[in-house]
Amino acid sequence: MIKISNLTFGYSKKKLFQNLNLQMQEGHIYGLLGKNGAGKSTLLKNIAGLVFPQKGICEVNGFNAAKRLPAFLQDLFFIPEEVYMPALTAKQFVKSTGHFYPGFDEKQFDQMLAEFDVPNDSLLNRLSFGQQKKVMIAFGLSTNTSLLIMDEPTNGLDIPSKSQFRKIIASALTENRCIIISTHQVRDLDNLIDSILVVHNQQIVLNKSLDEISERLKFSTTSTAGTDVLYAEDSVRGMNTITRNTDGSYSKVDMELLFNAIINNDQTITEILK
Repeated sequence: MIKISNLTFGYSKKKLFQNLNLQMQEGHIYGLLGKNGAGKSTLLKNIAGLVFPQKGICEVNGFNAAKRLPAFLQDLFFIPEEVYMPALTAKQFVKSTGHFYPGFDEKQFDQMLAEFDVPNDSLLNRLSFGQQKKVMIAFGLSTNTSLLIMDEPTNGLDIPSKSQFRKIIASALTENRCIIISTHQVRDLDNLIDSILVVHNQQIVLNKSLDEISERLKFSTTSTAGTDVLYAEDSVRGMNTITRNTDGSYSKVDMELLFNAIINNDQTITEILK
């Protein structure tokens, strides 16, 4: 599906990625995490062919993303963090744009707008930012492209809309589709993603499924941190901890805790997860 080989990219004198390698497969919802300025949006733009690597190559379904061939573009949809909607209604937008995507389903689009409680007869540029975001999410899902990329899609959404977003995204995943969601609001991806990508210090330091992580690490809340704790943070309920999973038991992955452990340079955890 996606294969990035020895990718180097930067702006001016600042290198964001140096010989970065990454593979992603269809049938997964990936959560892309990283500190502000780590290059999450830039990585997504390289995958979408919106910026071009200085060295290396990014391939999607066998296509070089940088060449932006029509066959590549019609099977990919990218939703940026900031959206700028035209002075068209949703129906007019579909008529002008939907035909670029062979798999676009107008009925599916209308159903998602209804689920999001977005009027389909209002001019899109007069909707609130949150409503505009929901229109683009609904449109992107309805293109039925094999690759859907979303950069901070929950920004601007209220709490009920975030819940709707998780349900709609989960229902849209098929074995032939790959969805990548970049966010700094880790909790918004809870119970949605099945794989985590963490970009840090110019590299992908983690690319694992939640199942793989829970097989190797245990996440729990205790009154005190024992000597076997790899990483811990205080909370109102006690100490949220990460330890090795030595007994094969299951625990839900605390993505925020894991992310904090990784960016605080806990080499032990990244070594365990290799």
